[in-house]
Amino acid sequence: MLCYQKDYPRPQFVRDDWASLNGIWNFSFDDSNKGEAEGWYKGFHREKEINVPFTYETKKSNIHDEEMHHYVWYARTFQADKAKTTRNKLILHFEGSDFLTKVWINGQLAGMHEGGYSRFSFDITNLIIDGENLVVVKAEDHPDAQQPRGKQRWISENFGCWYVQTTGIWKTVWLEYVPSISLRSVKMTPNLPEGRLELEYAVDCPEVLDGKKLEVEALVSFGGRFVTKVQTAIGKNPTKISVDLMAAEAGYPWGIRTWTPAEPNLYDISFRTRFNGEVWDEIGSYFGMREIRIEGPNILLNGAPLYQRLILDQGYWEESHLTPPDEEALIQDIDKIHELGYNGLRKHQKTEDERFLYWCDVKGMLVWSEAPAAYIYSDRAVELFTREWLDIVKQNYNHPSIITWTPLNESWGVPQVETDSTQQHFTEAIYHLTKSIDPHRPVIVNDGWEHTVSDILTLHDYEEAGEILKKRYTQYKDEIMTTEIYHSTSKSALANGFSYKGQPVIISEFGGIAFDSDKEGWGYGNKVNTKEDFLKRFDSITTAIKEIPYVCGYCYTQVTDVQQEINGLMDIARNYKVDPEVIKEINKRKVAYWRDELR
Repeated sequence: MLCYQKDYPRPQFVRDDWASLNGIWNFSFDDSNKGEAEGWYKGFHREKEINVPFTYETKKSNIHDEEMHHYVWYARTFQADKAKTTRNKLILHFEGSDFLTKVWINGQLAGMHEGGYSRFSFDITNLIIDGENLVVVKAEDHPDAQQPRGKQRWISENFGCWYVQTTGIWKTVWLEYVPSISLRSVKMTPNLPEGRLELEYAVDCPEVLDGKKLEVEALVSFGGRFVTKVQTAIGKNPTKISVDLMAAEAGYPWGIRTWTPAEPNLYDISFRTRFNGEVWDEIGSYFGMREIRIEGPNILLNGAPLYQRLILDQGYWEESHLTPPDEEALIQDIDKIHELGYNGLRKHQKTEDERFLYWCDVKGMLVWSEAPAAYIYSDRAVELFTREWLDIVKQNYNHPSIITWTPLNESWGVPQVETDSTQQHFTEAIYHLTKSIDPHRPVIVNDGWEHTVSDILTLHDYEEAGEILKKRYTQYKDEIMTTEIYHSTSKSALANGFSYKGQPVIISEFGGIAFDSDKEGWGYGNKVNTKEDFLKRFDSITTAIKEIPYVCGYCYTQVTDVQQEINGLMDIARNYKVDPEVIKEINKRKVAYWRDELR
């Protein structure tokens, strides 16, 4: 892509004038929470040094303390050019900090943010001085099950499938000079049937127009070749326009280049914001022309049935936990998932580094985007979850690789959703709120079981024997598609009061085979001790699902081992446990009833 810059934190909205603040910061624990009262925001005694963006719990941070510390402080200096702020704002971005984050610049409060997984930013223009400046960050995190936690434990030890907590800054921190007249955001929606790209601009312009022209120009190219250019007058926020790619491409033999896993075609698009004829702001981006929709029991990608071979991806690394060690580690994961024969992944209980989504766009990896769960239902939990989930959807909307939103999983955070109308109303509200922002992608509520309203019926089943699995979903199909119990954990597919509406069906968790002869840990069902036993079971259950005619996809658990879990196809260091070519052959092997278009 023409806009790509290595390590740039936001690859779909690229400007040139930025600086990373990752690296060594001063750090202190504040277990008695005395820092604010003592004025640590003006500077504090350094207890340790920490390597940002790795949290103090990780080896990569240079601290590696897995105990819970509810209040932590960071500080470092940075250089600012005050002369640039005559035409620019200086924005401080946090890609992710868990959970309550307060930021001071030179002793003055810049702002605060609540939430662990979404991006947030502060305009620090009026707080800086020319030359050296001090930024101080306080992060506050608690073992509160009302917070969207994902797979972070809320007791002192790991348990089940919950792991060491993540406290404070865990994604990139960076500075960016943004023109005071600039494009704040752009929402890009492909309209494939009409050959159009729908654009929705929000523009920052502090000056009164008084007859002066405020315009945004969009320049589209493909493979370095000019496609079209559209210039739009901005009179209000938001301003919506449509780019006709069909007319622009009429003279080309290939027509619209669509995005698919096999051919992940991406268009480059650049945006120039002009005020009274002068260019103030330039941004590089890209988009993919693809359509995802549901027609009866099928999920269609660009009008053709799509069989989804997904794998559960929790995005953990041995020495850095939720934070990827570097961009290359993200690329390696995507490549290895492809090598295993999968065409997509379910990013489980995590909002991943946006560079990961960029590489999924580039490499043609389908993505289910999932929310981190809370584990108690309360008014506060509803408020925290809703606010952060809407931020996540808006921030990642433009990525063509994301084909499904999955806000809720296995009744986590809504433990009585099967029978409690209040919790059912919440799940319905989240569904409809998501659809109000994005009516085009399927939304799954609640993944695994006890669905209320959902575009896809997804079922989790860790049965060990393929013949039993196949029999369950063929012989007892009618019973499963009701509120009858279908699962060994006494779960039903639908919540009380809801019925099956003919949606597509996907087995969105299965497998989880524990296999590591040298390590204690757990998976689902009985542990296997040899590669031969592993492959026999993997083949049996995977093939059984593919032989269920009405099921249009599956998601195997999981990519790698994670801490106490040893049920990955790779260990935590990304070493294959069995030959990936064998796994790939099983995943891509046709069964008798498959039509070619399901490939």
